[in-house]
Amino acid sequence: MSSTADAASLADGDQAGDTRQARAPYIVIRPTRGWASLRLGDVWEYRDLLYFLLWREVKGRYRQMALGPLWIIIQPVVNMIIFSLVFGGLAQLPSDGVPYPLFTYVALLPWRFFATATGSSANSLVSQQHLIAKVYFPRLIIPVSLVLSALVDFLVSFVILVGMLAFYRIAPSWSLLMLPLYTLLAGGFALAIGMWLAGLSVKFRDVALGLNFAILAWQYLTPVAYSSSLVPEHWRMLYRLNPMTEVVDGFRWAILGVGQKPDWLLLAIALAVGLLLMAGAYFFRATERTIVDVL
Repeated sequence: MSSTADAASLADGDQAGDTRQARAPYIVIRPTRGWASLRLGDVWEYRDLLYFLLWREVKGRYRQMALGPLWIIIQPVVNMIIFSLVFGGLAQLPSDGVPYPLFTYVALLPWRFFATATGSSANSLVSQQHLIAKVYFPRLIIPVSLVLSALVDFLVSFVILVGMLAFYRIAPSWSLLMLPLYTLLAGGFALAIGMWLAGLSVKFRDVALGLNFAILAWQYLTPVAYSSSLVPEHWRMLYRLNPMTEVVDGFRWAILGVGQKPDWLLLAIALAVGLLLMAGAYFFRATERTIVDVL
């Protein structure tokens, strides 16, 4: 009698266990198909990981260096000194009535932010391949975190600019409120290029090498070391199609009161960068399904 009851009890226990197992939640990870949706909500759900990657990048970049985070300040200052000696001293390039060190440092801030963000985000998937191959998370978090880390360097370097403005006794006007817009334009443009090249660099590792040469040449096609007023008038409109020309001139106008004021072309470039950013995000999402296999 007792054996029959034990068998019935055991059968009921097995059935309850099967029910609990059937009700247990499970997650299925499938590769994207074609031009999938951006699923930006996934990036928000993994915001803690985004913060972790950002903090790790900021801390790890200057680890085991004698000067550590001071390199954030040293690099733009050294570039400013070299440009001042070569272009301001030897070449005697005009600086629109502004002291040349200040004139070029204001331009170096957004340019270094753009160059650093573009290079790191374009190489993001290759540099983080050990993490990508182990665990799933929205891959878009990786280039975004690297652009944000470049923004941190930009903000730290901006402190030197505040000291230089005080030294030269230059008080910014209300136009300083336009700086976030120009910074956002530079960051969005860097992220757009980075997402396009990140997917390509997985298959073609020489993309990063070619980008280094492109950024070096791009710097001299942007009015970093010189004034855009030196560009001939008949080339001026074509020259301004470079988004970083608008950003650099915009910084000089917002902080120093010289350079190109915002006009309809700035709005057109901002819209074009927005479209490029969206297209880059879709391309990045479409290539996610083959990233792990190629890496």
